[in-house]
Amino acid sequence: MKRSILLLSTLAMLGVMTLPSYAADKIVVKIAGMKPDGEPETIGMKLFAKYVMEDSKGKYDVQVFPNNQLGKEDAQIAQMRKGIIQMVATGTQTASIFPAMAMLETPMLYDSFDHAHKAMNGDTFKLITKGFSEKSGLTLMNAFPLGFRHFYTKNPVNSINDLKGLRMRVPNISFYLEFAKQLGQSGQPMPFAEVPAAIDQGTIEGGDSPLADIVAVKMYEKIKNITLSGHILVIHGLYINNDFYNGLPPEDKKIFDDAAHRSAEDIWKMAVEVEKKAVEEITAGGGKIVEPNAEFKAGLKKAGEGTWELFYKTVPNAKEILDSVNQYR
Repeated sequence: MKRSILLLSTLAMLGVMTLPSYAADKIVVKIAGMKPDGEPETIGMKLFAKYVMEDSKGKYDVQVFPNNQLGKEDAQIAQMRKGIIQMVATGTQTASIFPAMAMLETPMLYDSFDHAHKAMNGDTFKLITKGFSEKSGLTLMNAFPLGFRHFYTKNPVNSINDLKGLRMRVPNISFYLEFAKQLGQSGQPMPFAEVPAAIDQGTIEGGDSPLADIVAVKMYEKIKNITLSGHILVIHGLYINNDFYNGLPPEDKKIFDDAAHRSAEDIWKMAVEVEKKAVEEITAGGGKIVEPNAEFKAGLKKAGEGTWELFYKTVPNAKEILDSVNQYR
């Protein structure tokens, strides 16, 4: 897979190709995730596991289950809330429990990885997660990027008007659908795995995904036009069951906290390089990269802000969250 080309050297450098092995009498911690090996989410899970096992000197046997091995996202979260598994790596799926969590991926909120990184290490993250632990029985330990979403289309897109009327695949999430509507698109909700077939059948004319996903399925061979719109930053994180987390001895809780912070920081450091390598891969494979001009970006910003009304209706402190981001620009 092309994702391996993008991330293999990073994995080797960080030492997470294989995890340390410990005896069966250690305390088992299971982490479930949806992404396959080689994706930033899975790398983050493995780094967290590595750090906990090393720093606890093998007291904990942290087992990583990527690629939906323990069920789909909603099933993983349900198991974690019941204490069947201890941790899950996921994204805005938790918004079904606590609506503010959807704001981790607010459209057109971040100017860059650096901007988002500061916000996720600062007040914005604290405001989004305020009250989440009490409501859900879970704690979000960190936040890390899977990548900015960019458009891929059959025809070139050189202006905001070129996006209007397009049949575009979108995740079946309310604010993603609303963003497509704000752009004048016909949003077609479907799983990403169905996209290649839908393109072949003419059901859709494009979609949007992080560059790593576009490269992973060689999307640029089916649809050559890639517009670096960067309209939504996909952010996932490591969630942990509160009963398990709060039951840890203080010194062990610090090990878990430190491992969560270190693993997230590793992924943030990788993010820019991963996107750069993806652009090189797409270009070498015959894809055509378009950088939006200022007018185009202004149109995206207007559409993004149009979706924010959904948050104002469902998240009591939405304005405070949105305003908090400005201090990190």
